[in-house]
Order: sequence, then structure tokens, then C-alpha cells
Amino acid sequence: MTEGLELRRMGSGVVIVLAGAGVALTAIIVTAQHGVTEWSFALTFGLLIAVGEMVQFRVDRSRNRAPIATSAALGYAMLRGPSLDIPPDVAQIVAVTAVATIAGIVPRATAGLWWDVVVSCRRGLSVACAAAVFAGLAPARVNWSGEWQDALWLGGAMVLAVLSAGTTDALIGAGQATERYNKPFPAALRDELVVMSRIGMAMGISGVLLAASTSLLGLWAPPLVVVPLLLTQFAFRRFASAQRTYRTTVRSMARSTEIAGFSSPGQNARTASLAVAIGNDLGLTPARMEALEYAALLSGVGQLALADPSPGGASLLRSREERQQAAEIGASIIERSGVLDHVAEIVRHSNDPYRHGRANNLAIPLESGIVNVALAYEQLVGEDGGQTPAKAMENIGLGIGAEYDPVVVESLRRVVGRGFRF
Repeated sequence: MTEGLELRRMGSGVVIVLAGAGVALTAIIVTAQHGVTEWSFALTFGLLIAVGEMVQFRVDRSRNRAPIATSAALGYAMLRGPSLDIPPDVAQIVAVTAVATIAGIVPRATAGLWWDVVVSCRRGLSVACAAAVFAGLAPARVNWSGEWQDALWLGGAMVLAVLSAGTTDALIGAGQATERYNKPFPAALRDELVVMSRIGMAMGISGVLLAASTSLLGLWAPPLVVVPLLLTQFAFRRFASAQRTYRTTVRSMARSTEIAGFSSPGQNARTASLAVAIGNDLGLTPARMEALEYAALLSGVGQLALADPSPGGASLLRSREERQQAAEIGASIIERSGVLDHVAEIVRHSNDPYRHGRANNLAIPLESGIVNVALAYEQLVGEDGGQTPAKAMENIGLGIGAEYDPVVVESLRRVVGRGFRF
């Protein structure tokens, strides 16, 4: 999919780009004045960063990943002899990373491939932070001398540098998520730290291995470390491709109810978009958010087993028994996939009244209540509903504590109050 350069929207993204550009420009000017040391290492690591940027990819739908570029930049930031006479200073590290990043992005932009200037600047700022921390903890005179004290000191400095880079990126990412998705900052930071503890730490450890091996073996080391990274990247790309196919399949299943006339055009997508907005407001984890979105998209699948479609897809016009029967049938259909049992459980209880459901049984997922409220609001405000958001909120408010979960309804008020529209 071609999306090209994306500055997103005004806000923190612009601040991040300006900060990244300012730091990079300053570093380039300082490096030009003082000259580049150890040209062979600068070119080698710059090439790795550029190639890593060219082959970046998406694992999830929120941001792209460049494991080779990130590991190479972190590795370059933590070089210390004996292979190098003069290790690079912080300005040179930032300058090489910036120039190499631009060199890797230009071919992608020329080819019309997706990339994100904000994420690239986030990566640059994180590397700058790691370089500053490492330089502060491990002065140029400290290197791999063969003494265990030096090795322990350098190893500790590397770990702290990697952690500082990951923490910096997590804080920036959490701020962006809070601004973009109205997600509580603690929940957004939790999600970012979880990603850092998985993909981020893998890239950080690769950077440490790259730095240590290159410092000891010279330029023979990078190819040995990069080969496993290439294999890891290939595996991640296959995983990302499978996830895209997975999402496409779910959306195709959701459209079946629209084609059969059991829901209005776009009804499932609108319900899912509102459910996701409520889930973000309540701070659900990414895994629960994905299950919530799939459940909202597939919440009407069970209606295909009913005799006649509801007028305009308005399932609320059906009796309680019919809606619960449809939910049970839909859950059974979803369970047959063998991989969506958690989604099926959400759909199974998506028409349960709160008073007789989650109020007395906390084992029922909160996501079921979110789908219930999102579907009700869509049918009141959507294409065939015709009610204003205020009137719809008034009608839904009448069912608080009986039909609808009070926590979810309050979240819906916040989401609508911030201007959510289908």
C-alpha cells in the first residue's frame, strides 16, 4: 500500500520532527567543523542504518519498525576500542545516524513506499539519548582492555544506554498515543513499555552485541551480527503479512451481513470505530483492543441465521430472545475458526443486559458491554437512526445500570464530548 510521506496532524508530531531535525542539524554542523573520525566505521554503520531504513516494515498498524537500522545506530553509539583509535563522539553519532536515515528514506519515498517522518525522528532522538548516556558513563579512555573491571563497566554502560533509548522512545510514543487516541497516559506508557520489553529489547541486545564484537574484532564483526537480524526481520515480515491477511478475512466476514441485508452499509465498521474509541478511553491493552475491534465487526454475524433481516439493520427492534439467540449463534460461528475464541466470548455476551450480566458476573468481558453500547449508539445516530448525539446519549442514559454498563456509558459520554463522529 502506497501512503508516502505522512506528517500526520498538527501537534506533538510536529514538535518531534522539529526536535529531531534541530538535533540532527546541530550535530551535522558540529561534526563538519571538527571532522569525522574513523571513516571506515562511520561508513559501515551508516550503510547498515541506511539499508535498515530502506527495508523497514510494519508489525502492527500504529508504527513501522526498522530493527537493522535501530540496532546499527545503537551499536555505533557504543563503540569503544581496541579496534578504534578514536571512538565517535555524540555529535558524530547523531550526524551519521541522521545522514544515513535520510539516505535510506529517499529510495522509499521515491518508490512511493510508506514511511513516517515522526517515527524516524523518534528513532533519532532515542539514539541521541543513548549516545549521550553512554558517553557520560564510559569516557573515551575506557575500552575493552581485557580487564574484567573495564568489561563490567562498559557492559553496564551499554545496558543503561539501551534502556535510556527505549524509555525515551516509550515516553514520546505514550504522549503521541494520548494525543491521537485520547488514551490515558499511564495506559499508553504501559503499552509502549510492553513493546519495548519485546521488540525493543531484542534490537537493543543486537546493538550491544554489534558494538562489543566490532570493538574487539573490527569490521569483520558487523556481517556476523547482521545475518541473524536479517533472518529475524524476515520472520517479522511474514508475521506482519499474516496479520494483514487475518484482518482482511475478519472484515470480509463482517461485510457478509451487509450484503445479506442484515445490517446497513458500513454499520459494522462504524460500530467498530466507536468501540475502539471507547476501548482507548478505558485504557485497554493492544491485545484486548484487537479482540474488541474484531468482536464489534462480527457482532452481527449471528443474525444471518434469523428468518428475516431487521429494517435498516436495526437489531434493537428485535426481541431480547432473538438478539441473544443471534449472539449465541454468532459466537458459535466465530469459534469454528479455531483462533478467535476470545472474540467469540465477547460476542456471546454482547447482548446481555448489564443488570443480569456483568453486574453479577465479572467473568463476562468488559468488551461485551462496550460492543453493546457502541451498537446501540450507532443504531440511534447512524445512517438509519437519525437522532442527534445528545438525544442518543439521553436514550442510552435511561438504560444505565439495567441495559448498559455505567462505566462504558460514561466513557461514551467522554468520547462523544470530544467530538467523535461517524
